[in-house]
Amino acid sequence: MRFSIWPFAAQPWADIREIAAHCEKTGWDGVYFADHFMPNAAGPTALDGDVLECWSIIAALAATVPRVRLAPLVTSVTYRHPAVIANIAAAVDQVSGGRLTLGVGAGWQENEHAAYGLDLGTVRERADRFEEAVQVLRSLLSQPRTTFSGRYFELQDAPCQPAPVQQPMPLLIGGGGERRTIPLAARYADHWNTWTTPQQLAPKVKVLREHCDQFGRDASEVHVSTQALLYLSTDTTWLDSKRQAAAPGLPVIIGTPAEVTDIIAAYREAGADEIIVPDRTLGAAMSRRKDTCDLLMQEVVPAFR
Repeated sequence: MRFSIWPFAAQPWADIREIAAHCEKTGWDGVYFADHFMPNAAGPTALDGDVLECWSIIAALAATVPRVRLAPLVTSVTYRHPAVIANIAAAVDQVSGGRLTLGVGAGWQENEHAAYGLDLGTVRERADRFEEAVQVLRSLLSQPRTTFSGRYFELQDAPCQPAPVQQPMPLLIGGGGERRTIPLAARYADHWNTWTTPQQLAPKVKVLREHCDQFGRDASEVHVSTQALLYLSTDTTWLDSKRQAAAPGLPVIIGTPAEVTDIIAAYREAGADEIIVPDRTLGAAMSRRKDTCDLLMQEVVPAFR
């Protein structure tokens, strides 16, 4: 299994670079970064709060953190035209020496779209637009020229040069929708991701595999990653307080190294190939955050490698 870190976008660049570099040096496999422009809110109200722009951070990490894979989790196709996304991704893949996974999604955060005048649309419109965008991205990143005529996107003999280092560039589709998103991942993606508990993941992986069969794909070709908030410690009193506060059904891993090992084993049994760990629950101080990362890497991860 792979284990990757997900630095919180609200922290300073220096902290993002520090935790990413620490994880790179201590055996982690990847660094993910969210693509948002402001904190989330219920409804259209724009919120104040520092949120660093995703692709700027990934490009900076590509130049400063030399080994791990990098990916947005995930880029909404409502924020940038897929031709723009393709050219950004190809450039970052060049900078990183072929370490980018292009993560994309249909979009969901209402307040960003309302504040910036971006069309979010109905759930069906988002899914339709996303399917077109995925086809455009696949073509631009693998073909010399792309011509495409759809409801949302029109391209005529469009290049993407220089091409990415990787051929093909891995495409990650994010989202747990079983009617549209998972079938789309089964058809086009190299990597599928969603937030889950082990109990939530298993039936979704079953759906993914069924659709892979329908499209004539080997389901093992689609890498499955999932994420959950992590509270890891040897302090059982502190862990008990986190268990009491956890909302039912929330993707959260709470436990000692032995308990977390059992939970990750359940994720593996459910079909996970990779666990992504958001860093925002690992400790407020950087030293505590690093210590938690090291505890996971030293006491849990060896059971899965």
